[in-house]
Amino acid sequence: MEYLNTSRTHQQGVVLIVALIMVIAVTGIAVTLMSSSSIDIKITNAAQEREIADNTLMGEVQKTMATEALRGGNSRFFLTPVEIPLGGVDLALGGKTKSLLINLNTGAHDLQCPRKFSYTAGISCNMMQMNTTIAYGSKSKHTLAVVTGVAQEMVSLNTGS
Repeated sequence: MEYLNTSRTHQQGVVLIVALIMVIAVTGIAVTLMSSSSIDIKITNAAQEREIADNTLMGEVQKTMATEALRGGNSRFFLTPVEIPLGGVDLALGGKTKSLLINLNTGAHDLQCPRKFSYTAGISCNMMQMNTTIAYGSKSKHTLAVVTGVAQEMVSLNTGS
C-alpha cells in the first residue's frame, strides 16, 4: 500500500495542463463553427432578399405591360420618338420600382414588325424599350434591372395606307 501513497506525492499537475489544452482546443472549434454559421445565415438572407426583389420586379413589369395594354389606343407604347422626351417616359405605377420607356425607332422610316407567320403590308412596328429597376438590400445599395423590348404593331405612315 505504500506504493500508492508515493505515486500521489509525485504528481505535478499534468492532468490539469492536459485538461486546459483540451478546453482551449474545444473552444477554438466552437468559435470557428459559430463564425461559419453566422456567415451562412448572412448568405441565406442575401439570397432571400434578392429573390424577393426579383419577384417584385417581374410582377411590376407584368403589371406595367398590362396597364398599358388596357389603355388601348392611348397606350404609351404608341408614342413616336418625337413624343418621348430625351430621358424617356416614366411609367412607374408607384411602389419601389422605376420604369422608363424609351423609343428605339430611329430614322425616317417605320420599322417592319418581327415575323409571326408572314409580313403584312401597311403594318409597321413601334419598337420600345422598357427599363425597370428596383433597389434592394440594406440601405437599398443593390440594384436589379430588367430590360423589356416591346414591338407595338401600328399602321405605317410611310406606306400611304
